[in-house]
Amino acid sequence: MIIVGVDEAGRGPLAGSVVAAAVILDPKDPIEGLADSKKLSSKKREVLYDQIIARALCYHIAESSAEEIDNINILQASLLAMHRAVAAIDIHFDKVLVDGNHLPKWQFFSEAVIQGDSKFAEISAASILAKVYRDRQMLEYAKAYPNYHFDQHKGYPTKLHMEALERYGPLDIHRKSFSPVARLLVS
Repeated sequence: MIIVGVDEAGRGPLAGSVVAAAVILDPKDPIEGLADSKKLSSKKREVLYDQIIARALCYHIAESSAEEIDNINILQASLLAMHRAVAAIDIHFDKVLVDGNHLPKWQFFSEAVIQGDSKFAEISAASILAKVYRDRQMLEYAKAYPNYHFDQHKGYPTKLHMEALERYGPLDIHRKSFSPVARLLVS
């Protein structure tokens, strides 16, 4: 049975896209060390990211923008990014395993798996691709907007990020529907 693993990264931050990845691993070429991306060091995630890209049978990374998040909410935007990632898989598969307890509305035979990123290698691989891709975006934002220190907090509502938001105001990449940002827009 050919399985697509799906996971997302970036539901909690105040800035940037939510990113989803879909991965089909090669059963003849297993990748050692796959685990929930949150339980791996950034260095280990980077190494595994490169291995997954090089050795997976197929993968795709997709996203929903901050504007889409504001328009349809973070859950629906996450599901949309997942749908985009799986729809771009261009080889036949039998089943989709999605991390969490929600499934996108799609025609694929699928199952939502709570803590799936620690149970299935395919979901772990998707978790790693999504996390590294999103973290790399944040590093680019850190270069574009140095006063916001995206390289340090990755868009999460840390004290440093909140101080930058208070001082400089929200950017286009900020999620205006998230209450810490929305409060600044009305004040």
